[in-house]
Amino acid sequence: MTDTPDAAYMNEFNKGIVEEFRSNAGVVGGPFEGRPLLLLHTTGATSGQPRLAPLAYFTVDGKLIIIGSKAGADTNPDWVHNLRANPRAHIEVGTDAYDVTVRELPLEERNELYPKIVAEAPGFGEYQSKTSRVIPLFELTRA
Repeated sequence: MTDTPDAAYMNEFNKGIVEEFRSNAGVVGGPFEGRPLLLLHTTGATSGQPRLAPLAYFTVDGKLIIIGSKAGADTNPDWVHNLRANPRAHIEVGTDAYDVTVRELPLEERNELYPKIVAEAPGFGEYQSKTSRVIPLFELTRA
């Protein structure tokens, strides 16, 4: 079992990142310094309420990819459940904002791309080694 921060802590942490992102044209410091970040707007799978999550993203083989790592926790991040229930979202990347359609990569395709992400950001390899679940990858395509 992996220790994960509680929801209240994560909400405050994410709020600060979102404010910094929007104040600096999508550039943030701290643990995300030098890493491309986007803001993912989803609809709550159960609540139907708007949800917002700052996420690292990667461009792999021409695809915009986000990773449901939750730092290697044994459960998926909430946004994974939201996208599985409603595979449409809105993202902010730098100063650009647009709607996207979302596709969860099938296992074979995920397994081909994951090592490329780990090569660029080794922490994602550590996250996968901490959990028995397969960390999902999602492709975002401009709608």
